[in-house]
Amino acid sequence: MPSVIAVGRDEKHRFAKVPQECITLLAGLGVEGDAHCGPTIRHRSRRRKAIDLPNTRQVHLLQSELFEELARAGFRVGPSQMGENVTTEGVDLLALPLGTRLRLGPSAIVELTGLRNPCVQIDRNIGEGAMAATLARAEDGSLVRKSGVMGIVVAGGVVRAGDTMAVELPEGEAVPLQPV
Repeated sequence: MPSVIAVGRDEKHRFAKVPQECITLLAGLGVEGDAHCGPTIRHRSRRRKAIDLPNTRQVHLLQSELFEELARAGFRVGPSQMGENVTTEGVDLLALPLGTRLRLGPSAIVELTGLRNPCVQIDRNIGEGAMAATLARAEDGSLVRKSGVMGIVVAGGVVRAGDTMAVELPEGEAVPLQPV
């Protein structure tokens, strides 16, 4: 069964999040007390270009299965170290379509808006070559980004490690996630 294995937040714009016992998701805003919480874009490099765009990156979710893959490539990575707010287990987040809703714990709902685009901070914080290890090529030659997914908070609530996670697929034709 899909579940949450860890949660984190950080009030400052640092790469890794600080592991927490629980986090509170706020509808339309993100993770309470996190630097990326707010209705408009909070990512520093994107904010320089367009300060008033909607924040489609309120919550960063990452599948823990990536940690095993990175370990095989020689990198030690654990929950919150890739900057994610929610570390999951048991569901391929990258394969979910745009608009998928994830019910986290008893009441929180996050709607997926896109993929996290890996950046050079991965190499700076995890180790040289770690960013390349989060990228691959699909059979058709397209780039596969493995550094998690981004979403917006549709319904708020408290989320903690051990919470169950339910996946609600959107109606209609599935649209693959793209970088946001």
